[in-house]
Amino acid sequence: MSWERQIHIKSPDELKIMREAGRINAQILATIKSIIQPGVTTADLNAAAEDILKSHGCYSPFKGYGTPPFSGSLCTSVNEELVHGIPSKRRKLKEGDIVSVDSGTVYEGFVADSAITVGVGEISDEAKRLLEVTEGALYAAIEKMRMGNRTGDVSAAIQQFVEGCGMHVTREYTSHGVGRQMHEGPQVPNYGRAGSGLPLRSGMTIAIEPMVLIGTHATRVLKDQWTVISTDKSLTAHFEHSVAVTDGEPLILTAP
Repeated sequence: MSWERQIHIKSPDELKIMREAGRINAQILATIKSIIQPGVTTADLNAAAEDILKSHGCYSPFKGYGTPPFSGSLCTSVNEELVHGIPSKRRKLKEGDIVSVDSGTVYEGFVADSAITVGVGEISDEAKRLLEVTEGALYAAIEKMRMGNRTGDVSAAIQQFVEGCGMHVTREYTSHGVGRQMHEGPQVPNYGRAGSGLPLRSGMTIAIEPMVLIGTHATRVLKDQWTVISTDKSLTAHFEHSVAVTDGEPLILTAP
């Protein structure tokens, strides 16, 4: 598809709805973070998310998405799993794991999309550094979400931050517009050249999601046709916020 044709500028009233969707999504991630511990399954995390969605009369845009249909309301990706991990009763978290939790909420027809990576119990210094770098890249990118900048400025901020820390960004998976659909324009890769790409306009809403790998940028998809892992099975992390361009400061729609 043409990503430029799929860009939808949001009105102030639409941004208010997206902000409420974002608050609910933030509540889900905060709850998930609070219950992550050794022995919990990724299916347990998914069930907790679905309870919150139900209590707000919402649903996840992930469930039933794609081919084959995604079975969870969360993506739960552990250690070398970068994104799109499927929740499972068989996947029990253990001390030292890191788990990336990607959550989506549809509220009054608009989507909120955000993600965190959380350590399970005590994690290695290497894992702690990975989480710090990935989250740092997210906020470096958000800082570029301003009128007068271009999508390439956002991409370059992610790449420069991550590679400056000696780590790698994915080439296959990108940040993207978000709104009435989970995936709208523009497409915003995790790498790029400052000053390139589409101009950022007030009312544009983008899910900014740096996906970082310690050992390589290369990935592959498992036999379940969803779970993406690092080819060298090194640790990976994923942080994400849905962000609106405004006439002033960037508006983080999925902030608590």
